[in-house]
Amino acid sequence: MPKGKHLTLDERQKIQLGLNENLSFKQIADNIGKDPSTVSKEVRNHITTKFTVKFNPCANLKECTHYRDLCTPCNSSYGGQCRNYNRLECFSKCKDFIPKHCKKLLSPPYVCNGCQNRRGCHLERHLYDALSAHKAYIEKLSNCRQGFAISSDELKRLDEIVSPLIKQGQSIHHICQNNADLIMRDEKTIYNYIDAGLLSVGNIDLPRKVRYRIRKKKRPVRVDKKCFVGRTYEDFQMFLTTYPDTNVVEMDSVEGRKGGKVLLTIYFRNCELMLAFLRDANTA
Repeated sequence: MPKGKHLTLDERQKIQLGLNENLSFKQIADNIGKDPSTVSKEVRNHITTKFTVKFNPCANLKECTHYRDLCTPCNSSYGGQCRNYNRLECFSKCKDFIPKHCKKLLSPPYVCNGCQNRRGCHLERHLYDALSAHKAYIEKLSNCRQGFAISSDELKRLDEIVSPLIKQGQSIHHICQNNADLIMRDEKTIYNYIDAGLLSVGNIDLPRKVRYRIRKKKRPVRVDKKCFVGRTYEDFQMFLTTYPDTNVVEMDSVEGRKGGKVLLTIYFRNCELMLAFLRDANTA
């Protein structure tokens, strides 16, 4: 079974479908090619709680003897429930209220997706929704990739070393060169910390940086996608299937060290002959 790969939206929808059909975690895991523990963690970590109109978690609900004596006194002769009636206010003020919890939620599958008594249930419902789970996963993934991977203690230690030296007029390059063993960060990282306001000094304390002009951003080169029509590798394979006797010559560059010499290779398919030419640089 594949490990180390995140669940996709399609796999989460299959998990929800399996829960609706009362399948076990083992059966659901076999359907999506994952471990049963992965399915179990996915369901438990993304349970959504919902309350219906009939919500009333009182164990004495069927034997309740209270009738219009818990809410605000009403002079209406109407015997039913008025518009101001609130079920939450009902069992929150009742002295005979005994909370009731569904014991089925303590064991797998931990949710009410496939429960047969779901319609007439008055308790809170624990449900697994694939779309909500995937949105929560995307949001958590985005938040984990933001910010700086440094603890508050380490940041405080770094601030005590760098900030006093900057206020004395030393440059960040000079500080990092003389205190490399203590800082253990490169210059770009220190600049990023100052830009984000994590240190007690700011950009105003860097005499050279405040004189820098804002760099102009180059406009991205837009490539017309129509130029790829009929020029993909799949089109090349289809052409060879239609015309198998076509003589094809392939050319490529074999590059070793960046900026060093390269080999220009020319391969003749019909006779399986390859020629290689040594070049000083990989230029057009």
